[in-house]
Amino acid sequence: MNRRKFLLSSLALLITPYAIKVNALQNIVSHWGNTPSMPVLFLGHGSPMNAIELNEFSRGWQQIGKSLPVPNAILCVSAHWETRGTFVTATEKPRTIHDFGGFPQALFDVQYPAPGSPELAIETSKIITHTNVGLDERWGLDHGAWSVIRHLYPNADIPVIQLSLDYGKSPREHYELAAGLAALRKKGVLIIGSGNIVHNLRIIDWKKPDSGYDWAVETDSKMRQWIAEGNHQALIDYKKAGKAFEQSVPTPEHYLPLLYTLGLQEKNEDVSFFNTKTIMGSISMTSVKIG
Repeated sequence: MNRRKFLLSSLALLITPYAIKVNALQNIVSHWGNTPSMPVLFLGHGSPMNAIELNEFSRGWQQIGKSLPVPNAILCVSAHWETRGTFVTATEKPRTIHDFGGFPQALFDVQYPAPGSPELAIETSKIITHTNVGLDERWGLDHGAWSVIRHLYPNADIPVIQLSLDYGKSPREHYELAAGLAALRKKGVLIIGSGNIVHNLRIIDWKKPDSGYDWAVETDSKMRQWIAEGNHQALIDYKKAGKAFEQSVPTPEHYLPLLYTLGLQEKNEDVSFFNTKTIMGSISMTSVKIG
């Protein structure tokens, strides 16, 4: 075999698997067809125990799940997958990740065997133009994803992929990246941000199971006001909002998924809130539905 034939055959070996996946993607997108724009959610997930407890928050997620159109797939941006660069899970059978410690064995026993969608992962990596998006085959579904999605869709029969949080990006960059996902909403993809608007585990008060510090309540209330008003600039610039916000968002990972939800809001889309409660002093369970 001469050098030219060798190079061509080698190139074919590299291209063929990708071409197969692209063809599969075209088939699945064609099968889905165009849909009315799916709603977008931000879910305040709180303690991992909410995954197995039937309480006011899990009931709230269950009710929202019943009110939504059945999606073709789910894309989740979780506070618990931070990476250098942006990645999307591309496994056919994502594992259930128990990324926590100190909880009852019953929580570690939970499995959420939803299928993945390598085809949707490829499409997601293609439509985001603000940055390169890598395909990841090692991550699965962390508790920021499965602990809430299992209440929305307990049968685990809807494909789920996750998009990571690049810890090197600014809040504005995360917000702008989210806009690139808008086309997926019209293919029946439910996009979920999972975190907490107020999240400061350093100063949790176990004596306040049903209430929050004044500064936590103030921050949650102000952010809900800005969301309702469509004041996304103030939410992007939350670090400039004062002392209460500094205490409420000491690190960004639980807040940034909210910006993905807001970045997908279309003009004049309805916004509603549920699970609007601040607990343990410094955690807000506030959740948002757009559309």
